[in-house]
Amino acid sequence: QVQLVESGGGLVQAGGSLRLSCAASGSIFRIISMDWYRQAPGKQRDLVATITRGGNTNYLDSVKGRFTISRDNAKNTVYLQMNSLKSEDTAVYYCNADVKTYSSPNLFRNYWGQGTQVTVSS
Repeated sequence: QVQLVESGGGLVQAGGSLRLSCAASGSIFRIISMDWYRQAPGKQRDLVATITRGGNTNYLDSVKGRFTISRDNAKNTVYLQMNSLKSEDTAVYYCNADVKTYSSPNLFRNYWGQGTQVTVSS
């Protein structure tokens, strides 16, 4: 099995910064893509940023230029640096990854973390 554990959320004033981390553990053969999603109360879960194993990235338009996704393949960890935070960034942030395990190295499964709350006060 694979577990994803997020950390780094919290309360910050508008204009401030936070850095989220998500560490994957378990029987990991290879992690393909790693993503960050967010879900605000009463809203759908949106893809915020994604990064491939090779480092290619994509971002939600509203966070471009403010958020940066990165990953450390040796540590099976993905990060989300969030700068110039706005009240509309308030949400639960979830880590997501496509993972190949040693028991099934030719297949990948999708895993979610438990989420970490980010609250931006205006």
